[in-house]
Amino acid sequence: MLEQLFRGLFDTELTAVISVADFLLCLGFSLLLGLLLALAYMYRTRYTKSFVVTLALLPAVVCVVIMMVNGNVGAGVAVAGAFSLVRFRSVPGTAREIGTLFLAMGAGLIAGMGYLGFAALFTVVMCAVFLLYSRLDFGAKKNASSYKTLTVMIPEELDYAGVFDEIFARYTVSHEQVSVKTTNMGSLFRLTYHIVLRDPAEEKEMIDKLRCRNGNLEILVSKQGGRLVRRFIRRLVLDRRRHGVGHRQGCVRAVHRPGL
Repeated sequence: MLEQLFRGLFDTELTAVISVADFLLCLGFSLLLGLLLALAYMYRTRYTKSFVVTLALLPAVVCVVIMMVNGNVGAGVAVAGAFSLVRFRSVPGTAREIGTLFLAMGAGLIAGMGYLGFAALFTVVMCAVFLLYSRLDFGAKKNASSYKTLTVMIPEELDYAGVFDEIFARYTVSHEQVSVKTTNMGSLFRLTYHIVLRDPAEEKEMIDKLRCRNGNLEILVSKQGGRLVRRFIRRLVLDRRRHGVGHRQGCVRAVHRPGL
């Protein structure tokens, strides 16, 4: 009775039937590999609970898919590829997240083929290399704190061509203007630069100089390639749509005196 319960409706004599014990063994082993990958990813990495849980479960999911197609890798990849038809509204993952997901899928695929020893060896080696690279800060830029992305808002009457060159010459080693975009019905320009600071300690002094030049409008300095710029832009657009352009308080204020 138990064998009939776990037997496929379309199984034939030519079809290899997986026993319940083998199924549970591969499934449990895949869950352990996923847990090991999740623990390795959590080391010195910013993570979310949902991603870590997904990472821990992914090898088991891939393992079951491969086992259900009787070890046919081509059919298994085709079935797993059907999952990509479902898309969710989420923030695009980083290279580290995508790479870790591929590692989890690889471990699950090997376990699903029945090579549990190779799956364990693959996971242990890749986790060890992952931890080693994280420990050594492999690929990190020298003086990474000097590489910044600068976003500056300026009024439309201010010519943005070379408007901050004097300030950049004083506080940066190099600067590059990467984009110019109008906002708030064309009344403002949003300028984006990639800069390399001479001294990160002088960042606030540079911002104060920029505020005097752009009329104390919004300024954002962030790490290059960070998500903070995109969040700042979305928030700024929403605020402008709700409230319009507010009063600007520049470094030099015009004082109105009655009777003059």
